[in-house]
Amino acid sequence: MMTEQKQLLSGFGPDTTAQEVLAGQDLSGKVAIVTGGHGGIGLETTRALVSAGATVIVGARDVNKAQEVLASLKNTEVIKLDLSNPASIDEFVAIFLRSNRALDILILNAGVSFPPTIKDARGFDTHFATNYLGHFQLTIGLWEALKRSGNARVVALSSVGHMTGPIDFDDLHFTKRSYDKAVSYGESKTALSLFAVELDKRGREHGVRAFAVHPGAILSGLTRHLSNEDLAAWGVIRHEDGTFTSSGGFKTAEQGAATSVWCAVSPMLYGKGGVYCEDGDIAEIVPSDSPMFRGVRSWAIDPASAERLWTISEELLNIPQGIIPR
Repeated sequence: MMTEQKQLLSGFGPDTTAQEVLAGQDLSGKVAIVTGGHGGIGLETTRALVSAGATVIVGARDVNKAQEVLASLKNTEVIKLDLSNPASIDEFVAIFLRSNRALDILILNAGVSFPPTIKDARGFDTHFATNYLGHFQLTIGLWEALKRSGNARVVALSSVGHMTGPIDFDDLHFTKRSYDKAVSYGESKTALSLFAVELDKRGREHGVRAFAVHPGAILSGLTRHLSNEDLAAWGVIRHEDGTFTSSGGFKTAEQGAATSVWCAVSPMLYGKGGVYCEDGDIAEIVPSDSPMFRGVRSWAIDPASAERLWTISEELLNIPQGIIPR
């Protein structure tokens, strides 16, 4: 049975931190993977899970940098992972599977935002390929480890950026349309939300549940490719030393990690999945033309679109159908 896309009135909100979500929980013996878990909200996600007793494997493009950042945290491991490189994803999967561990939590946190190169070596749109397809390939590869848990959760970081519109299935890589960086980014985040819908449908009988998350607006490293003009439109000033001044509305990294952690561990979500969440709760569905930077639009949780995207993704990545059966 599908989980209703309706708020649970969890008691959490936009100011809740990951540590507050975890209060009183013991994750000893749990194994988690957090892609990009060494920076921004990913780092706060790693810190929170480790503080509750979990072992966290961080996927990182720069292993040395990640190891330096995580050196003070116990029970962390780093494996090289470049989500734009299919061979790197396969190698990450192979290394993890060789450990014969069950995977209890998979947080698809890493991503790119407005990168300078808009197409990858395959001619795929960079946002779509890195943010979504790379995580799709990773999850498929880790499927047996997720099943082995018997009670696994997959958390895909979407974004309110999905509000730019539904996926154009006839032009995923902007070969017909004029490239629009906001639309490109938004479609990759819609894709991650739809991925959670379809993965949850396929995984629930195996004890694998999936959630999409809007972490909130955070001034992190993802802003590095934005121009000062782009930031000014959001009321943000970037200073020469790399710091920011904003007119408000932004979360701290600790607050940004809260919903990811809530979806990964909260007892409130037992038996639930396939929903889009924000501010430590299931989000409300809002009208398609809503100007609000909150809530989920219907196209990001549409089951038919989710199934269509899954099939297209298997074809794009030459993944045999049925590895995760319908």
